[in-house]
Amino acid sequence: MNKKILFWEIGGIIFIIFVGSFMHFLFELSGYWAPIGAIAAVNESVWEHLKLGYFPLVIFALIQYNFIKKDAKNIALAKFAASLIIVGFIIVFFYTYVAILGEHLLLFDILSFIISIILAQLVSYKLLTIRHLGKTISIIALIGIITLGLLFVLFTYFPPHLPLFQDGITGEYGIVIHGL
Repeated sequence: MNKKILFWEIGGIIFIIFVGSFMHFLFELSGYWAPIGAIAAVNESVWEHLKLGYFPLVIFALIQYNFIKKDAKNIALAKFAASLIIVGFIIVFFYTYVAILGEHLLLFDILSFIISIILAQLVSYKLLTIRHLGKTISIIALIGIITLGLLFVLFTYFPPHLPLFQDGITGEYGIVIHGL
């Protein structure tokens, strides 16, 4: 067990949960400033809520990198895997519980967010502490991280008209200003 990396991954859980929770309200707090929508949730769609895990994870990874780069391996892969776990777990959990219960529950959404981050950081820890898997995998993972981030930005401003991107309150897509 690498205590230094474990410390950072546990710190990441706390950071991502708090920063992600704050980012849920950041678009409204910014006065609905469209550029902040690139990283903050702009509506109540499942897609926009995925950004609340992804962007804090990436921000934390950039901070963490300077402190663990000598001790950790597979950093890009660990963070790409973590981002996919957050995205995948939240989507599967949300659509599964809604299909079973027939309704959306805020408590379950919050739990799925927290559980996804814990799982993501545990997998990240494992990948950071196993043998180095090679430069090619690191490059592919880095491309994956960047691609996912670009998709979040692109689909915020140009969302496909699919249920994943639909605001659960208004039925609209993309930037939605509630209460105005």
